[in-house]
Amino acid sequence: MKQVGIKEARQHLPDLIDQVEAGEEILITRQGKAVAKLVSAPTAAKQLPSLEEFRRGIGRFGTPSAQILRGERDTR
Repeated sequence: MKQVGIKEARQHLPDLIDQVEAGEEILITRQGKAVAKLVSAPTAAKQLPSLEEFRRGIGRFGTPSAQILRGERDTR
């Protein structure tokens, strides 16, 4: 992990951002003590489908669940 002082970080921020985008982590220090860490942002999670799209994708086939439950209940 690369370490840079806060003064250098201010002067070279665009270059540091490019390095972080390339996958490097950078520790920013003030008077030799770590104060911040630059890391790449997490990638966006896949968006869930809308409720309408989800319902369309479920499909209607097989035995209805109510019928299965009644059958199980009646056998006990």
